[in-house]
Amino acid sequence: MLLGLVLLPIAAAFLMPLLYKILRTKLGWAATLVPLGLFVSFLSLLPRVNAGEQIATSVAWIPWLGVDLAVRLDGLSLLFVLLISGIGTAVMIYSIFYLHHNERLGNFYTFIMLFMGAMLGVCTSTNLVCMYLFWELTSVSSFLLIGFWYEKDNPRLGAQKALLLTMGGGFCILAAILLMQNVAGSLNIDDLLAASDVLHASPLYPVIVILLLIGAFVKSAQVPLHIWLPTAMEAPTPISCYLHSATMVKAGIYLIARMTPILGGTALWGGIITVVGLASLTFGSLMAIRQFDMKGILAYSTISQLGLIISLFGFGTKAAIAAGLFHLLNHSAFKGSLFLMTGIVDHQAGTRDVRLLKGLAKVMPITALVACIGSFSMAGLPPFSGFLSKELFLEAAAEAHASNLAFMGDLAYLIPFFAVFASIFTFVYSIAFFFKIFIGKQVTTTSPKYPKETGWGMLLPALCLVSLNIIVALAPQVFVDNLISGAIFSVTRAEYHLHIAFWHGVTPAFMMTCIVILLGLGVYFNYDWVKNLFLSYKSRIGAESAYQTFLHGLPDVAAKFTNWHINGKLSDYMALTVSGALLFILGTMIHYNAWSHIDISDLAPVDLLEISLAVVASLAALGVCVFKRRIWAILALSVVGFCVSFYFVIMRAPDLALTQLMVETISTVLYLLVLYKLPYGMIADNPPMPNGRRTINAILGVLVGFMAFTVTMLGQGCKFFESIAWYYNDNALPLAGGNNIVNVTLVDFRGFDTMGEITVLSLAAIGVFVMIKLGREHLYDRHGMQHDHEGATAFNDSGNDTVVIQTDTYFQDDDFPISPL
Repeated sequence: MLLGLVLLPIAAAFLMPLLYKILRTKLGWAATLVPLGLFVSFLSLLPRVNAGEQIATSVAWIPWLGVDLAVRLDGLSLLFVLLISGIGTAVMIYSIFYLHHNERLGNFYTFIMLFMGAMLGVCTSTNLVCMYLFWELTSVSSFLLIGFWYEKDNPRLGAQKALLLTMGGGFCILAAILLMQNVAGSLNIDDLLAASDVLHASPLYPVIVILLLIGAFVKSAQVPLHIWLPTAMEAPTPISCYLHSATMVKAGIYLIARMTPILGGTALWGGIITVVGLASLTFGSLMAIRQFDMKGILAYSTISQLGLIISLFGFGTKAAIAAGLFHLLNHSAFKGSLFLMTGIVDHQAGTRDVRLLKGLAKVMPITALVACIGSFSMAGLPPFSGFLSKELFLEAAAEAHASNLAFMGDLAYLIPFFAVFASIFTFVYSIAFFFKIFIGKQVTTTSPKYPKETGWGMLLPALCLVSLNIIVALAPQVFVDNLISGAIFSVTRAEYHLHIAFWHGVTPAFMMTCIVILLGLGVYFNYDWVKNLFLSYKSRIGAESAYQTFLHGLPDVAAKFTNWHINGKLSDYMALTVSGALLFILGTMIHYNAWSHIDISDLAPVDLLEISLAVVASLAALGVCVFKRRIWAILALSVVGFCVSFYFVIMRAPDLALTQLMVETISTVLYLLVLYKLPYGMIADNPPMPNGRRTINAILGVLVGFMAFTVTMLGQGCKFFESIAWYYNDNALPLAGGNNIVNVTLVDFRGFDTMGEITVLSLAAIGVFVMIKLGREHLYDRHGMQHDHEGATAFNDSGNDTVVIQTDTYFQDDDFPISPL
């Protein structure tokens, strides 16, 4: 049942194009049934999960790799799937009224269903490979959603940036997963949890942690890997709301939470997460002040708020983790409602530029109510739920020196100062977001459209989301006991009772809140001066400039590399190919000391004739390299092949000898036929080969010969299975009716293989005939016309096919140069 719920949106995604042909503009209502049904189904499982029941489904997929399609619902995954399906329902209803009927609705609902299913898979998978596959599916589907308006430049660029960065983070996660499997021997989360001590003791532990956190930070848009999120705001508002308030950006937080009991509890884990989280919290709050686009403000606000949550996981205490999970719920509610509110303003006023908007509360009172509750909750003001989780954050920051960050020593006492500093600017941009846009003596007259209140179809989803900030504030303990406590246990693996109330007395957190409000009001009353101060600072060094340098520099580097190795020289191609083969094959032999496995005890003795053939073949091969005339090189190469044929004769394999002779004969003929196409000599007009290059070629040749010899000896000495030669010896007469084992094998046991060899030889013979026929017809006139080029004469004796050519001088046809032999 659970697996069906997880895969339901993906199945629905394949049906959306078909349903669009039938329902057209009504498709949104049918699509809404999917997240709504999921939300009700998951909500009905809440009592069972809280009772400790294991709700899981597993289907064998690739057993020999230890990969199963396994999903499970615990407290942490239930919190996330409820957010995914619940906010998904609100977004679906909102999109019905937001998107124009001429939009590509079939594409929109297909992509968003695909993304929803991928997120559900990430949050419920217990096998890391399956989690990774769903993780990458979120990147692909988000790319399609962000680039939904692909006819515009900015959405395309935003989608490209999101895909490149999130895919890069995904590869880091894949590398970490493979390393964990190598250390712990399993891909299952429960097995990894049991092997936590083994992972911590492994020398690969730092590499695993860093790779895994890079992937999580990219997904959650943490500094300096945040740059994809602001440009992703070019997507339609329903997409921005869904991806950047409750789903995609929360995937990184989910991964950190899920891996905390496995990899957490160390200075490396807590230190990296805390530093990156606080840096993102501070940076996002400062950058939000600089923005003029409402979505830009919300984008950097999201970076800041996610940094707050992540830093709490870095603190590592049960109280900090509980605060992080509680703020995750509150953030999804107020940020989702603010995104939907922004879409309403853009839809009704025709702009998101805060410089063109003011006094909207007079004409859009309900939208202003949504903005007021959402902004004040984001600012951490009472009586909204954001105040409760902000208090928990400040309390955890005040006690950070006694948490897992104790290794930082006195530096840990700086964490409360960073928390207060970032919270001041969070307070400023949050209240400015409301007052600058909605409060004013007059309604804006500079917007493209005169604003007016929208319909209930867009208002109701926003009101439902923002109302959670009030509902949670009125009964916080109900949500904590029934929803958050299970998630806390999944992360900490211990029971923890989180008590939440508006008043705890005069505590350090309360004093920090007072400082934030007082200083925040002081900054707000000088808002324009502070904003201009921030705008005056411009840095040429940053993540965005690094990304642009990489994006535009990579094609140049690729072009130079391509021009280096794709230079039109066959000798270079062969050298690179051979070098690659040596690197993988000979390198593997060296790594595993393959020569220690060579067994020559059962080899037959070597007689004088075999030695003589080896000497002749070696001298002929050397001649191929040193001869200056191509005709002699071709003949020497043929000698090598004929020596191999004699070896087959000595070994009593006449069929192989005959085949080798035919191949060598045909090859020699082909070489001679194309010889006249080549310029005179071995190097023609090309510059002589440098001595250094000759040395490299000689070394490569010796190494290839050594590699081939080693592979041959290993094949002879390392036999892991019993020989099948006795099968042919025992069954040649009873099964095939023949005494000649070789003939029976070729005709009966391996008849299809023989037929293939005959086919190849026949095609080669036909090719030779065609080349001779076409070459003669092209080189000489069919009507016996005489040609004279550079002192050479060629004519056709009428009545027969005899061709008389005056030699000793170089001559050529109009198209084909010919060298004398």
